[in-house]
Amino acid sequence: MDTTATAVIVAIDGPSGTGKSSTSKAVAAQLGLSYLDTGAQYRAITWWMVHNGIDITDPAAIAAAADKPEIVSGTDPSAPTITVDGTDVAGPIRTQDVTSKVSAVSAVPEVRTRITELQRSIAAAAPHGIVVEGRDIGTTVLPHADLKIFLTASPEARAARRSGELKGADVNATREALLKRDAADSGRKVAPLAKADDAIEVDTSDLTLQQVIECVVTLVEEKRATK
Repeated sequence: MDTTATAVIVAIDGPSGTGKSSTSKAVAAQLGLSYLDTGAQYRAITWWMVHNGIDITDPAAIAAAADKPEIVSGTDPSAPTITVDGTDVAGPIRTQDVTSKVSAVSAVPEVRTRITELQRSIAAAAPHGIVVEGRDIGTTVLPHADLKIFLTASPEARAARRSGELKGADVNATREALLKRDAADSGRKVAPLAKADDAIEVDTSDLTLQQVIECVVTLVEEKRATK
């Protein structure tokens, strides 16, 4: 791990199933950078809303509660952690119940403001730089990131990967769920899923995870060399 290299802030955006999390964690670990899964933070606040009986069909109720939970993200890429009010929620936030509700919660402007501020403070505090993955990092959260990468893949490739992760899930149903999530995230009024104008697009459809990691590592090292 090279901790003497120039600190670099890397934004990796893209929809679900493109290899974003696996790539981001591996690149951060390989280059000695911190790592932040911003999607986990939105899942965490969604979990808190559900757990505390907030009506997630009521944006006003969500907005009123947005500042209440304390969300803490660990940034070690080899063992990222996330807690809400001191409770480890790494497992609970990955349930289908949370997955099905996270788009509705994360579309509320007050939620996005709260989580965006949290993300910016974490990125600013990273001593050697950070890889931040999400859906609006390059466009909204860290528009001045040193390097912006947008991972993409065909719906079929994404569904195959995601259903593999979910062990036996129906590929067609998974594909439909992913496309529904895409539409919700791309269509929301505040900080939609979008590729930044200056982002480098990497299509991962026909690449192995290792090939994607190597591609991104090369891009980061090139950026470091020119800083």
